[in-house]
Formats: sequence, structure tokens, C-alpha cells
Amino acid sequence: MSSKLVLPPHVLIFPLPAQGHINSMLDLAQLLCLSHFHVTFIVSEFDHQRLLKAAAFAGYPGFRFQTIPDHDHPRAGDRRMDVFASAVKFMGSCFKKMMLEKDVFASSERRAVTCVIADGMFGFAADFAEETGIPLIYFRTISACAFWVYFCADRLIQANEMPFQGNGRDELVKSVPGMEGFLRCRDLPSFCRVDDTNDRLLREISNLTKQSTVRANAVVMNTFEDLEQPVLSNISKHMPRLYTIGPGKMHLKSRLNVDASIPCTSLWAEDRNCIDWLNAQEPKSVIYVSFGSITTVTREQLLEFWHGLVNSQQKFLWVMRPDSITGGGDCGRVPVELDKGTKENGYMVEWAPQEEVLNHPAVGGFLTHSGWNSTLESIVAGVPMICWPYFGDQMINSRFVSEVWKIGLDIKDTCDRVVIENAVRELMEVRNDEFLERANRLAKMAKMATSEGGSSHCNLNGLVEYISSLVI
Repeated sequence: MSSKLVLPPHVLIFPLPAQGHINSMLDLAQLLCLSHFHVTFIVSEFDHQRLLKAAAFAGYPGFRFQTIPDHDHPRAGDRRMDVFASAVKFMGSCFKKMMLEKDVFASSERRAVTCVIADGMFGFAADFAEETGIPLIYFRTISACAFWVYFCADRLIQANEMPFQGNGRDELVKSVPGMEGFLRCRDLPSFCRVDDTNDRLLREISNLTKQSTVRANAVVMNTFEDLEQPVLSNISKHMPRLYTIGPGKMHLKSRLNVDASIPCTSLWAEDRNCIDWLNAQEPKSVIYVSFGSITTVTREQLLEFWHGLVNSQQKFLWVMRPDSITGGGDCGRVPVELDKGTKENGYMVEWAPQEEVLNHPAVGGFLTHSGWNSTLESIVAGVPMICWPYFGDQMINSRFVSEVWKIGLDIKDTCDRVVIENAVRELMEVRNDEFLERANRLAKMAKMATSEGGSSHCNLNGLVEYISSLVI
């Protein structure tokens, strides 16, 4: 008599449909596939077509995409939480409908869903888990330091540190344990900049963060212990199971035992001509400029950055998406001096292979919006940063870059050509050696964390063991 086929655990992964969220959760999906799990990865039809067009995902036998309809929401611009809230509500209804209509639970080759790994922004996932009894794991795609500030929002309100007045933005925040000596009011996430502590968005974010600790079986974070240990120690007091497995991309490369860039998961078409341009530049001579997939700037802000970069006399590679300018316009007539300065020292693309760019020998600095994926990729590459955060967790990440890890400069809340010029010169010339030394030290720590025996490597093993224990 033949033995019964034992099917592996089946994990359902559902990210928020934004580039950074999809990237980090696809890394986790591949890591679980390497542990011989079955993974169903939920994406919108729009994002699915872009991923397929990019031929981005190296197939694994146990991996499959599952699509849901698109929600008509902006994919760039002022993506405040009210916009996200509408999209999340729509995705929640699609998710529940899909679970009733689609055969995602089981087949002859795939067992019923063992657990759901949902984006931390999805409150509906906790409702679904409680209704069905399927274990829920939240993936928080933000930094641990940002998560901890979100978690402490109620403490800030109780201590009358929120709302804060405009003139008090440089006052130190005293109600976030472990950050009392350096976190300022201006470093709080953008949704904290409200006049009313009963603001709907503020309350929603605070509640979403709290539910990670009380309604989920476990939480996964894309960070590593040596980078955020004091913060993680505070978070772990409130969570039954916390698995830090990052940096995800580096961890995946370590498990695959490859040094080169792994297949692209970008939703944007990459212009690889910039690599040829970088190949012609001197080592550490180029500052890479990218504000991610969501940030938009006004024409005035764009010109301030442009003047600052050109006036710095440094070589620069600048990612300028077609939808980078607020309102969907273009930059209009380019001043003669900027056109001339760009031809002499600059190169512009609509999108770049960021991981490859940051690891290129010619790149010595990164002017960034401080999104968590970009911050981690810069840390892994040992590249110092100038931080101009746009919203949300980026405000906190930028402060940690400048004041805790001391691997760059934070120029939030300003967009002045002189400030930008001076920051570029300081990063690339005046303090370059000290920033590079610290950045390289963190890069080595990241590599150790994701290598066999490292903290992230061991934590992923722990996550795999935990999910395997859920199989009935």
C-alpha cells in the first residue's frame, strides 16, 4: 500500500499594493519557498501585470500569484492614510469574497491554508482570522523604530506631547522609551502633525499598530537585531512572537548563495543605461538621488534640488519618475544653467535598478526619501545618506540615520538649494570618511545577521518551525 503524500505548509501572503510593501513581502515569499513551503501571493491585477512584464519573479514549484481587482486609487502623490484607508477597505471586501469563491484553500496538490501573513496595514485580516480560526501573522514593512513610535502614540497624547505647536517642533519627545535623548517633535510620523488628538487617521494608525500585539499570532519585521536592538527589546515585551529576518534581499541572496542581484521585483521599467554611465565615473564620486515610487514634489522643490545638486559640483544620478511632480505636470522650461550643469555632471532616468546602483563602486552617497526598503538597501551597500523624508515612518528613519546610526544627514522640513548643496558637499567630501566607516560597519553587521548562524538566519528558521507547527 502506498504511503500518503505529506503536503507542506501553505502560506497565504497579502501585501499592501505599493512597491515597498510588495518587495519586502516577495522576499519573504521566496525565503519560505526555499524552505519548501507552498505560497499563494495576493496582488492586484495592475501589479500582477507589471510583475509579469518585468519577468521579475523566478518561479518556485510551490509559488503562485492570486489576483484581486484593482481599486481606483492614486499610485503616487499625497498618499495620505485616508487614501490608503479607502484602498484597504476595498481590498478587505475582495479578500473575503475571494476566499469564498476561489479554491485557494486546498487542492490535491496543496493543503488548506496553514496561516495568513498579512500586511500590518490590514485590520480586516485580524477579523478574518478570528472568524475562520486560521492563524494570522502580521508583516510590518516599516522599521522597528517607526513601529515603536506608532505604538507609543497614546503615551504621547497622555503626556500632552501631542498635538504639538509649529514652534515646538525641535522640542525633544520624552514619552517614547529609548528615544528620549534624540527624537524631536518634527521627527514624529506625518500623521502626528494634527491639531486634534481624536483625528481619525491618527486613531486608525494607533489602533492598527496595537492590534499587531494583541490579535496576531506572530509579527515579522524586515530588520536585524544589531541595527535596532534597543527598540526591539521594548517591542518584544508586548508581542508573543517577534521574528526579525532582514534585510530581506540580503537574506535571500545568502540562502541562495549568490552575490549578484536577484531577479527584479520592480513595478517600474528599469533604465539600465545608467549602469553604463556609472561605469565611466570615478569610485565613490556619484551621489544617487531617488525619492522612491510614491513621493511627489512641486516644481519649485524640484528646481531647488536641481540647483543644489548642480551647484555642489558633484556627479549625480537622479531618478525622476514621469509622475514625480505634484499634479502630474512636468518641470517646464529648464533653466540654462541646470541644463548645462546636468550635461556636465548628471544623468537622469525614469527608474533605476536601485540595488545594483547602490552597490556600484562609483556611488558614494544616496539622497533619499528614507523609505525603509531604500534605507536598508543603502545600509547593506555601505552607502551614506542624505535624508529628505516625505511622510509616515520616513520621518523617524531619517532621524535614526543621522543621530543613532550616524551614517548620514537629515534635512527634513527644508527644501533650499543652499542647504542641499552644503549637505551634498558635507556627505561626499567634508565628512565622507567618517560616514563611510560607520556605513561599512553596519553593512558587515547586516551580512553577519543573514549568514548562517546570524540572528536573522536563526529567526527565519524559528518562523519556519513555528508555521510548520501549525499544520494539523
